[in-house]
Amino acid sequence: MTILHTLKNRRSIHTFKKINIPSDILKDIFTYASYAPTHYMTEPWELIVYQDEGKSSFIQSILSSYERIGMIKLNNEPKAVKMKESMRDFLMDIPHHVLIYFDRKQDQIRYEEEYAAVCAFIQNAQLAAWEYEVGMLWTITPYMHDPLFARDIGLGENVKIAAVLQVGYPKSIPRNKGRTPIEQKIKFITE
Repeated sequence: MTILHTLKNRRSIHTFKKINIPSDILKDIFTYASYAPTHYMTEPWELIVYQDEGKSSFIQSILSSYERIGMIKLNNEPKAVKMKESMRDFLMDIPHHVLIYFDRKQDQIRYEEEYAAVCAFIQNAQLAAWEYEVGMLWTITPYMHDPLFARDIGLGENVKIAAVLQVGYPKSIPRNKGRTPIEQKIKFITE
């Protein structure tokens, strides 16, 4: 594949085969991702890959956060129990959860530079993964903004969780929904 083909044909994947991706392939994908532009070569991204039984405590931390922030009821009513079980099963079926974070900078400009670099890293990872026939879903969810969640998974208080990538071999690939013609988004100033 060419990079232009990959840029145009990569899709966000929502359902995955229940097959783990070999660690060497994941390392290759994230090695390619690390060639993202980064101000002052800080390479701010840090990754934690949750897989196999390592997903259990991560998923429990997600569910606990959802209870704290009110997305899941704290009671043991059948509906709440079923919702938790359903969420746990759904998350356990995803082969890999890759949490991507970076140290939060106090200086707003440096913070934005670091965040932009991490986002470029994430996009590079998605493109590299597609070359390996691996799918990803870039998620930004409410638990990422829960300071107690970061503590529960062992991160310090001074980190920004940028994303959690759901990663695996695609069970199905969504159709191309097209894009708005760039002519509707671009302006050329010539004078």
